[in-house]
Amino acid sequence: MTKLDASLSGRFAIGGDLEVNRLGFGAMRITGKGIWGPPESHADAIAVLKRLPGLNVDFIDTTESYGPYISEELIGEALAPYDKGTVVATKSGLTRTGPDEWHQVGRPEFLRQGVMTSLRRLKLERLDLWQLHRIDGKTPRQDQFEVIAAMQKEGLIRHAGLSQVSVADIKEASKYFKVATVQNLYNFANRQSEDVLDYCEANGIGFIPWFPLAGGDLVEGHDKARAIMDKHGASGSQIALAWLLKRSPVMLPIPGTGKVKHLEDNVAAAAIDLSDEDFAALDAIGRR
Repeated sequence: MTKLDASLSGRFAIGGDLEVNRLGFGAMRITGKGIWGPPESHADAIAVLKRLPGLNVDFIDTTESYGPYISEELIGEALAPYDKGTVVATKSGLTRTGPDEWHQVGRPEFLRQGVMTSLRRLKLERLDLWQLHRIDGKTPRQDQFEVIAAMQKEGLIRHAGLSQVSVADIKEASKYFKVATVQNLYNFANRQSEDVLDYCEANGIGFIPWFPLAGGDLVEGHDKARAIMDKHGASGSQIALAWLLKRSPVMLPIPGTGKVKHLEDNVAAAAIDLSDEDFAALDAIGRR
């Protein structure tokens, strides 16, 4: 039987001093349809969160805009006070007007309010990792970056990161604060952020790929990839996750779900050790 242990994915030190197991959990899917309102089953959402420590999943990614607020509230309800070593990362910079509706807001007062209310919902005194969900094009960038640096100096946040950015964005933000993580769309089938990943790896920045399970269908639909699945007794999604973990030592995948069984299936990917040959074959398939 496959060992269910996220620590098999290896460790990464966010910001150089905050160690987590590389396979984490994304807490978007514990909300309602359209990432709006409460989950269909409150009990299932709480069960998923309470299962995380037993699987050694110690890195949880959320944001105030999931729900909105619902994801953070559920995490605080299920897990606070947190096990030693558990890191809950959250974000601000998007506001919601309805299901699947997202709007950028980077005004300093909004970002500061987001940090203060996230602390309350998550039942924390400091956020170990806080990320700007999007750089707001309507607000001067300097204003956004300066308030992040100020909140860090005040001790409200320990490490700061960015989401859906370019290499140029990272370099610009780095003039104001140390960028500890970057969260961009990236997966087995979508390599549009390859240059950002390479930059992060070269500079010790954690790279959190969102939508990490995409590409599982592509794996299952390709004969050579199916042979690799069969060799490891794994699903397409598990192979896609294993590929991500092998792609870079700074990779921090955060597959999410609202069901315990699916959570366990995702964590099982940490035990898959792809050979260099398997990785190269999969890489070629994904690029095509």
